[in-house]
Amino acid sequence: MDDTRGLYLGLISGTSADGIDAALVRFEDDTPRPVAARVHPWPAELRERILAVAQDELRLDLDAYGRLDVAIGACFADAARQLLAESGTDPGAVRAIGSHGQTLRHRPHGEHPFTLQVGDPSVIAERSGIDVVADFRRADVAAGGQGAPLLPALHAMLLAAPGRERAVLNLGGIANITVLRADGGVLGFDTGPANGLMDAWCLRHRGEAYDRDGAFAAAGRVDEALLHALLADAYFALAPPKSTGREHFHLAWLDAHPRVAALAPADVQATLLELTAGSVADAIRAHAPQATDVVACGGGVHNPVLMRRLGERLAPRVLLDTTAFGIDPDYVEATAFAWLARQRLLGRPGNLPAVTGARGPRVLGAVYAAPR
Repeated sequence: MDDTRGLYLGLISGTSADGIDAALVRFEDDTPRPVAARVHPWPAELRERILAVAQDELRLDLDAYGRLDVAIGACFADAARQLLAESGTDPGAVRAIGSHGQTLRHRPHGEHPFTLQVGDPSVIAERSGIDVVADFRRADVAAGGQGAPLLPALHAMLLAAPGRERAVLNLGGIANITVLRADGGVLGFDTGPANGLMDAWCLRHRGEAYDRDGAFAAAGRVDEALLHALLADAYFALAPPKSTGREHFHLAWLDAHPRVAALAPADVQATLLELTAGSVADAIRAHAPQATDVVACGGGVHNPVLMRRLGERLAPRVLLDTTAFGIDPDYVEATAFAWLARQRLLGRPGNLPAVTGARGPRVLGAVYAAPR
């Protein structure tokens, strides 16, 4: 089958585990064009387990880990099948599924660096009838890289502005930026928390999975003492390449600051929003000093309070989202994993060593064949 064109399907559940993003993507030459997309909800009990494990609040024995891996894979398969049904697409028309899986741990440092994404790809292939490409990050880590972020290559393809510098900001559970240099160079790294901490704090105090329209944060006031203490975390001062996740920025990390217990919950939420806005703005000032605009994507673009504060902190740079370029900001990541699946089948590298710090370009992912 010709791998240079056709349909691919990308799947990802991000750090916030707020749903499985699914995008059906058609390639015109090398350019991805999403043709259908949806968010597939997690069953509430399964999402609770994912978050508890990711935040190290729940330790699993091997049997429990195996069951979780298969349960997540089954949900990913359901997300793919539902998107195909809604779009009227025959599974046989899809060349491959690119499944990121669900990250449970990301530890790219130490004597034995690793990254762990689960969601059994064989289950996805069996239930969808489509070949699956998965396990995209470990080859980069094995080559000395961070294994993240992997989106900058796609950002460069879709959003580069030749002759001028631009920053692309992904506001998922964790925030990451891609710096698209005027000379064509690319830099990218995780800046720190975005929605993940705010979502977790909102769930604890309001029983809601996220802060709709930023109303919880808007009801509070930023506590400068707590903000200063949070920004003192060593991660923010690290030079790129660097990456992080919920295993670092989680509620236990927040609770370790004594001032949290003395504040109203809304004030903590307002401070967490300011932490995101401030750390992103600091990173862009330091590493994209010539950027004239910042293009945002990810779930955080739907938080008007966060976007307003980012706009204020980033001025005079213009803040806009990918809608301005005809790209749905909710499905950039899922599109990226459809693209990475295609890269794997074509034998092309998926990482950018200048971004991840790997020793060189690597073909990412492993192929899991569907039944024939």
